[in-house]
Amino acid sequence: MSITPAEELQRRSSKLQQYMQKQQIELALLVQNADLFYFTGTIQQGVLLVPAAGEPVYCVRKDFKRAQRESALKNIVPLKSPRDLPGVMSDYSIAMPKRLAMELDVVPVAVYRRFTKPFADAEVDDITPLIRLVRMIKSPYELERMRRAAEQEDVIYRRAREIIRVGISDVELAAELEFTARRCGHQGITRMRAFNSEFYAGHAFSGAASAVPAFSDTPLGGEGPTPAVGQGAGHKVIAANEPIIVDFLGAADGYLCDQTRTLCIGGLSARLVRAYDDMCAVQALMMEIARPGVSWGAVYDECCKLACDRGYRDVFMGAAGAQVSFIGHGVGTELDEFPFIARGFNDNLLEENMTFAFEPKAVYAGIGAVGIENTFVVTADGVESLTFSSEELVVL
Repeated sequence: MSITPAEELQRRSSKLQQYMQKQQIELALLVQNADLFYFTGTIQQGVLLVPAAGEPVYCVRKDFKRAQRESALKNIVPLKSPRDLPGVMSDYSIAMPKRLAMELDVVPVAVYRRFTKPFADAEVDDITPLIRLVRMIKSPYELERMRRAAEQEDVIYRRAREIIRVGISDVELAAELEFTARRCGHQGITRMRAFNSEFYAGHAFSGAASAVPAFSDTPLGGEGPTPAVGQGAGHKVIAANEPIIVDFLGAADGYLCDQTRTLCIGGLSARLVRAYDDMCAVQALMMEIARPGVSWGAVYDECCKLACDRGYRDVFMGAAGAQVSFIGHGVGTELDEFPFIARGFNDNLLEENMTFAFEPKAVYAGIGAVGIENTFVVTADGVESLTFSSEELVVL
């Protein structure tokens, strides 16, 4: 079992405290699983108290003994009810706050009311923007886990090349790849922060099915096996001479990598081959211009302009009418972290050790999608791809 080192947890909470002090936030109450994992090393049910100065205190309802085994935090205490929080704070010399913060983007109203009731006189702010700032810069420890996730990606990709054939359905392909992912260490859960953003280990779909839009804020949606799911692989049968998209995530010890490859059986039309090459050209432009100090929005603007100049205005990053306004998204413990290579983020600058997936795609309704995706880390003088599978348009 992998235990997040105590010094890693200390670095994270100290950075959050620096931001809290600048915003004059005296206490943060963290309850969401991804944030609990990031700051405690486990996801046992409870609340992490992060004061603006001093040691955090992890108050655990269930399971306390497991939290003690899995977290390297110094202060872990049992908690029966949020009503007991003032007493815990007193035990650890944490003053009652006039201004506290919770993850207001994700915490349900009922949970919010329950945890803030003991602090009725305090102003409550949103801590999520500060958490995003902390989590967007990856440590060597985190990058090592993302590289392990990238190794899973390559195993999944190579397995796809072995099993794709005419006559199997998209959902059969996806199931085989999910099985492969689990066998090579995939944790089985992919976390996204946005409300109602459920996700598999990945997507695999072929032909026109890959261009079916869905509710998710992604360039590709897919038919899904049922309206109850509404995305991903459905029951379409794979045929020759159509694009096949394998858009899967590696996930190792809580950390993700995102990769897309395009395959086909027998070949594709000249139009789709050209579109694939042009999506690779958009990626190449990003790799040329992305570096510390360049704004997220500027990278988006330049890359979007190249796609439009090459004739993809109506099909870039989604089928016509269902296009998204980003080309890249941060990757870490969740699939939608900072930075966003997206429209409007011109005041946000790339920094060394940020990680993001970049996914230029051309999507033709009734025909299918082609594109590429890799996960990158920002280095001192550019970007490095963490994912490494062959980028060729695979013809089986």
